[in-house]
Amino acid sequence: MDPLLAARAQMEVSLAFHMFFAALGIGLPLLMLIAEGLWLRTGREHYRELARTWAKATALTFAVGAVSGTALSFELGLLWPRFMEVAGSILGPAFALEGYAFFIEAIFLGLYLYGWDRLSPRAHWWTGVPVAISGLMSGILVVAANAWMQTPVGIDPAALASVPGTLAPTSALGPLVMADPFAVFRTPYWFHMALHSSLSCYIATGFAVAGVYAMGLLRGRRDAYHRAGLAIAMAVGGVTAMLQPLSGDVSARAVAELQPAKLAAAEAHFETGRGVPLTIGGIPTAEGEVKYAIRIPKGLSLLAHHDPDAEVLGLDAFPRDEWPNVLITHLAFQVMVGLGFALMGLSLWYWLAVWRHRRTSRRTSPIVTSQESRPGPFRPFLPGRLLLWAILLGAPMGFLALQAGWLVTEVGRQPWVIYGVMRTADAVTPVDGVPMTFFAFSVLYLILGTALVVLLRSLARHRHGPPAEPRPAEARHA
Repeated sequence: MDPLLAARAQMEVSLAFHMFFAALGIGLPLLMLIAEGLWLRTGREHYRELARTWAKATALTFAVGAVSGTALSFELGLLWPRFMEVAGSILGPAFALEGYAFFIEAIFLGLYLYGWDRLSPRAHWWTGVPVAISGLMSGILVVAANAWMQTPVGIDPAALASVPGTLAPTSALGPLVMADPFAVFRTPYWFHMALHSSLSCYIATGFAVAGVYAMGLLRGRRDAYHRAGLAIAMAVGGVTAMLQPLSGDVSARAVAELQPAKLAAAEAHFETGRGVPLTIGGIPTAEGEVKYAIRIPKGLSLLAHHDPDAEVLGLDAFPRDEWPNVLITHLAFQVMVGLGFALMGLSLWYWLAVWRHRRTSRRTSPIVTSQESRPGPFRPFLPGRLLLWAILLGAPMGFLALQAGWLVTEVGRQPWVIYGVMRTADAVTPVDGVPMTFFAFSVLYLILGTALVVLLRSLARHRHGPPAEPRPAEARHA
């Protein structure tokens, strides 16, 4: 394995592993805030128990994510020294501010974990707010660095002259301006990437957590704790899944303007033309064909430019050595979009079932009581087994879509590490021994992942929640 392949493989494994914890670090704090807010509003103990459980899970993922994030920061300097020579001064402010967000999250997460029964209930809830905000801001600030790599601005041309492997001081956006310490925050792609990736984290976390409680319900744990956990997770995952297509539309138009080669690879669009169809599925070939695809007439022109007759650049508009890997980019894009729509459909199914249950309850159900809840006008909603199995099977889809989306982002940028400025092959370290570090870090991530799974399973087994309720006979067919 040559150094370039080993370095890229190590970054891919590291990012894929860290992305899991980054997403949970953004999504779980929101879930725990919602659960504790419902406890403050209703006084129902199962909401408090949910908040405590999700806070402990947040702490575990935060700890493991800190280790994997630290490894990534070392890898940038060790594996890509030429890249850091050019980009280090520009990316520094984003990483520095992300470090501040990290410390704020750590401080308030400690207050939240140890503040139960020591702070007033409302003061305790407020200590969780900085955890949710700083977790989100950490992701947004890291994305700023990646967005700059996609659409670079602010490089000093004199800095490029002494760095082997860089091109003339121009980029896809025109002449590069003098070095600016805040250039990383002025890249035109930052907002689109931050919005899309943040929503993806909430989607992935929401549906993954929903799958955990769906499994509990399938195993007969039909208490208010599991019902509420499922409902809160499906609310967060469902709302963000419905918003994601709007974000995707904005992102697609930004990619069409700023990185047309990436859009062409994602859609397996080989020839420039007007009124270009949207390709669904299919397998691109080396001959420039897409087999087994479904095409929607003028769909890509409409998606990219909101004009069904607009011109869309194909891969033929770019030198062959600047094409991304079309097969990987296209398939990853199809997986991302397909899973996104599947999760939208799953959310609609769940909330339609809730709506139908409540509509039926208003007409036929007497007032009931339970150990966890006060008298109310509705029977508890218990999804049918088919819906629960669908939620369980959909649990990993959000993370698969998240990983596929980052494959599109990163593979679609190739062969550039800084788009239009520095090629990936020119940024890698010339030092031997990279394959050894790749295997060593892979073992580290395997150990960390195994430890996390064991700890989360232990947390689930030792959860001291309210006892399970028997499932009402009249609710079995809800």
